[in-house]
Amino acid sequence: MIEISERAQTHFRHLLATQGGPGWGVRIRARDGGTPRGECELAFCEPGDIDGGEAVVECDGFSVYVDGPSTRWFEGAVIDYNDTATGAGLVEQVSYVLETEINPRLAAHRGNVSLREVEADGTVVLQFGGGCHGCGAVDATLRQGVERTLRERIPAITAVRDATDHSSGEDPYYRGDKGVSALGG
Repeated sequence: MIEISERAQTHFRHLLATQGGPGWGVRIRARDGGTPRGECELAFCEPGDIDGGEAVVECDGFSVYVDGPSTRWFEGAVIDYNDTATGAGLVEQVSYVLETEINPRLAAHRGNVSLREVEADGTVVLQFGGGCHGCGAVDATLRQGVERTLRERIPAITAVRDATDHSSGEDPYYRGDKGVSALGG
């Protein structure tokens, strides 16, 4: 099912202790699961909010309730918490720009890009897919489109890297010399 890291459990325990009430837990629900607009909603829930259709993940001191219809979208997922200055806020900002500005443009070439991680120093690591996976123009797309847009919208970003193994792309949009991953590909 879903794994809740120790850091996330500690954070949830703190929030529940300072803002929750007796018997409160955390509810997780997928909204628009399986689509590019998919989101994960996390919220407090009181005991009366539970209807019995949820999957329950027992944590130390509280329970996490996964909305029944959402369980398939969280199979193998991990919830973690990063309390550094570039933590969750930066991840959310990057994800938003990718989904609302960058991916709609890449879709014109059957491509997409997803966020793999945001490193502590503000480096954004991306994974290209679809027509961008193995495309000979991916380096230009990364530097002149994706990186430029991300850095204009989010000044806290220090660098943008591509972690894609472009040599394994099966249906690139442009079949020229395939791009090379900045992470050793």
